[in-house]
Amino acid sequence: MKQSVKGLVKILFTLVLSLAIGAVFILAIGESPLVAYGALLKGAFGTKLGLGTTLAGFTPLMVTAIAFAVAAQAGAFNVGVEGEVILGGITAAYIGVNWGFLPAPLLYLACFLGAMLVAAAWALIPAVLKAYYQVSEVCVTILMNTVALYIASYLVSGPMSAGTANPQSDPVLVTLPAIMKPSSANAGIFIAIIAVIVVIFMLYKTRWGYKIRTVGTNPEHAQYVGINAKKTFIYAMLLSGMLGGLAGCIEVLGVHGYYLDGFAKDLGTNGMLAALIVKSNMITTPFMAFFLAVLKSGAMAMQQSTGVPKAIVDTISAVFIIVATMEFVIQIKGRHNKKQKAAVITGHPMPEQEKPETSKKEE
Repeated sequence: MKQSVKGLVKILFTLVLSLAIGAVFILAIGESPLVAYGALLKGAFGTKLGLGTTLAGFTPLMVTAIAFAVAAQAGAFNVGVEGEVILGGITAAYIGVNWGFLPAPLLYLACFLGAMLVAAAWALIPAVLKAYYQVSEVCVTILMNTVALYIASYLVSGPMSAGTANPQSDPVLVTLPAIMKPSSANAGIFIAIIAVIVVIFMLYKTRWGYKIRTVGTNPEHAQYVGINAKKTFIYAMLLSGMLGGLAGCIEVLGVHGYYLDGFAKDLGTNGMLAALIVKSNMITTPFMAFFLAVLKSGAMAMQQSTGVPKAIVDTISAVFIIVATMEFVIQIKGRHNKKQKAAVITGHPMPEQEKPETSKKEE
């Protein structure tokens, strides 16, 4: 818990620093930072439509961020969340359109289960390749995102096409109730929050979660104490895939009411960004996802009200990444310095691979 509070304090510090740097850019173009940020907050929270838009953007962002963070807990870098969102969405659309013989409650259940199972099966491919054949999951998932996109595009342009100008499926027979009309906010946010809470509980309060975190920290140690590191890694990737499928299903049933080609653009990337900024901390990742959703939602209102370009939001996000990266580099350097000091005190030289390059040259 102390680590979570400490992580939250770091996020707040980074937030203030990023906004301060953003204010410098705003001043440079002759606008008032206070007025600009006020317009941004008003756009994100000041109206029912604005708040609903913020919540609608937050829902998939939170789920995809947690999906990436879950895989990261096991030591995986799952860039394929976006592909899992796409396949989860197309599966939900297919079931929602063609399984009308089921009563509505069972049809809802079938859409969600189908989306999550198909997305998990898609995540299984890079998981097995990494666990048993040491094939980089980064390369595999990047390529599989494109494959997933083309599969879904073919389906909504051909067998599942609604015959409209934009490639899309027929409307699904069941949709999630809207909660803040006329925005696209819907009951999917409650499903997403429950799913995230359950996943966090599993990771921190169950034996299975302990195995995942142990494998992510030190797979050799996990194997030594009797944990099957390969299977645990695969299970974490499956869970990550299921969350991606859940996000896709919520978007199809709650936001669009049908599968729209390209609906998942940047959902996986932005979720990965939110998780990376907080180093995939399961507690603070949802807060970062919410902050990014606020920025995205209020950016247009800020531009319309003050003339400050919405690209300033991307600048603030970039500063977040830079600060997080700097902190990571500083931590690595600090550990290296500690090892050097310990080597001097104990009289044991550092291993060759840990010696600085300058030392090697001098030798």
